[in-house]
Amino acid sequence: MPSLAAHMDSVPPSGIRRIFELAQSLDDVVFLAVGEPDVPVAPHILEAAERAWHADETNYTPNGGIPELRAAIVAKLATQNGIAVDTEQVWVTNGGMHALFLAMTLTLSPGDEVLLPDPGYSTFAMNARMISAVPVPYTLRLAHDFLPDLDELERLVTSRTRMIIINSPSNPLGAIFPKPVIEMLLAFAQRHDLWILSDEVYERFTYGALHTSVASLDTDNRVFSVFSLSKTYALTGARVGYLVTPPGMAALLRTAQEAIVSCINTPAQLAAVAAITGPQDHVAAAATHYRENLEVATKLLTELGIAFLEPSGAFYLWVDVSYATDGDVAEWAERFLLEQRVAVAPGSAFGRQGEGWIRLCVAADPADIETGIRRLPRPPAVTPAPPVS
Repeated sequence: MPSLAAHMDSVPPSGIRRIFELAQSLDDVVFLAVGEPDVPVAPHILEAAERAWHADETNYTPNGGIPELRAAIVAKLATQNGIAVDTEQVWVTNGGMHALFLAMTLTLSPGDEVLLPDPGYSTFAMNARMISAVPVPYTLRLAHDFLPDLDELERLVTSRTRMIIINSPSNPLGAIFPKPVIEMLLAFAQRHDLWILSDEVYERFTYGALHTSVASLDTDNRVFSVFSLSKTYALTGARVGYLVTPPGMAALLRTAQEAIVSCINTPAQLAAVAAITGPQDHVAAAATHYRENLEVATKLLTELGIAFLEPSGAFYLWVDVSYATDGDVAEWAERFLLEQRVAVAPGSAFGRQGEGWIRLCVAADPADIETGIRRLPRPPAVTPAPPVS
């Protein structure tokens, strides 16, 4: 049997999926591990998809997406994100993960280095390894308010560095980078002539903090932006996201898209048009639901004396359980699942800095959230613990 590509051995597995798949084999599990919205899809979106199927809208579309969807995205970017683009800069993708992979494939050669957040979304490193690039983590530490340290970034950059990834609102932290931090990262990228890949999938879920789109501050066309309908509209299985590119890349993108997926399925694109252009009250209701769930969870964690990061966005809680994990939170999370029937994402799945932490997804029934948190082991000295900030 021929051998597989040598670089495939370096692609790290997903620690989140490991927990998810184990949980699927068990009964009576409280699921707080995977970022799956628990709200229903709005009826007008489902109706648009249904109409498309019944009308036999099942043919190929242009590589970049159907014109009405790209136009809707252009208008949305202008009004909601402060980003002015034309339709040839918008490429409809198979979810946000495809957009991430597409941007990295376009910009990184084998051996190139990409700076990525630690803790950070596990797919960042997986994508880099898939194309034989080298992931270089930059740490987001409690001591630095989980914000990038410019001095560390300057130490990490080399002649091989080609890109820095920014994720705000953050998965797994729920943190939002303030505008001055975004400006600092843009200046850093300009000094070292780096591409920026900005993951803004959780843009619509913010709580008391302003989300700044990186491309809205870009002055020299170095930012790729990734968005998705998966979380905003509870359409994770529909697989519709989009990549926003600097100008002048249309011919290259058309070829790359054709080689990878050709196009995204037509009914899902028509549903996406309805999602973006239709009523947005269900999105606001979802944000309120997640905020209320976060309040339930943070109040209970505080009562139990368990430290956590106060989130500014997304629908996750970053919780410190280092007192119970004995230096191996991944092993502890599996044991916790088997013994307590609660699925949580081990922090180490998001990088070395996640050791001792877990990510709780609060896109769930409040009763499940309370049950899951109450099954967490108590710290040695149970005193009310304030959130870390």
